[in-house]
Amino acid sequence: MKHNIIWLIAIFFIILTSPLNAKQTPHVQLAKVYAQQQPVNHYLVSEKYDGVRAVWDGKQLKTRKGNIIHAPNWFTAALPNRWLDGELWAGYNNFAFVSSLIRRKVPNHENWQQVEYLIFDAPDLSQPFEMRYQTYKTLIESLPSMHIKVIEQHHFESKSELDLFYQKVLARGGEGVILHDKAAKHQSGRTAHVLKYKPKFDAEAVVIAHLPGKGKYKGMMGALKVRMSSGVEFNIGTGFSDAQRKSPPPIGSTVTFQYQGKTKYGKPRFASFLRMRDQL
Repeated sequence: MKHNIIWLIAIFFIILTSPLNAKQTPHVQLAKVYAQQQPVNHYLVSEKYDGVRAVWDGKQLKTRKGNIIHAPNWFTAALPNRWLDGELWAGYNNFAFVSSLIRRKVPNHENWQQVEYLIFDAPDLSQPFEMRYQTYKTLIESLPSMHIKVIEQHHFESKSELDLFYQKVLARGGEGVILHDKAAKHQSGRTAHVLKYKPKFDAEAVVIAHLPGKGKYKGMMGALKVRMSSGVEFNIGTGFSDAQRKSPPPIGSTVTFQYQGKTKYGKPRFASFLRMRDQL
């Protein structure tokens, strides 16, 4: 009897931990902030699109947290049997539209017609980024699909050339640029091989308290008290709509905020609420 119980427990554990039941989290690269770490000509540079990160694992489209994105079959039909990384994008200032779209278990075919899958990498542990770019560019451009596109990479010799491109991106509504180290192989997690260059930085923090509003915000949330992963605590009091002040992000949730540099104590300057982090 004792051996039967042990055997059943073992089987139950195998079922729970099997790949079919476990959520597989993609090994994505996350960018650090550009601070002229290397000469500009060490990088390939592309526009940074404010879309929803989407990883194609060769069979399914997933969020960076590993949840399945229920895109229409026609949207993914032309994708190859290999790992791709990119953004689901529906034009400038349409992040909320795409974010709400991918939460649906049943895809809205009409709305998905407005979405493009913009590829910026095809992770391969054996190839440097410059070689990966040429490989996936050739592959994606051969696909019979208009909504799957390659984000163009540029090469610049000087900081002034980079800044000229950066200003053009901002002028057309972009949020900044991404610099990929040409010689770097894929590395999961936050890495200095991928850098973001933006007029404002963004970061995440956990909500630990709601501070009451005053004046016209009396009876509503006045500010969020948040804590960063570093342990630094501070308040975010701007960037909210009245609806968000009436129903603020819950305590324990993670929010994304923008800021302009940090104080000598590590607190973000001019922190402004951007959105709740996509929990998918």
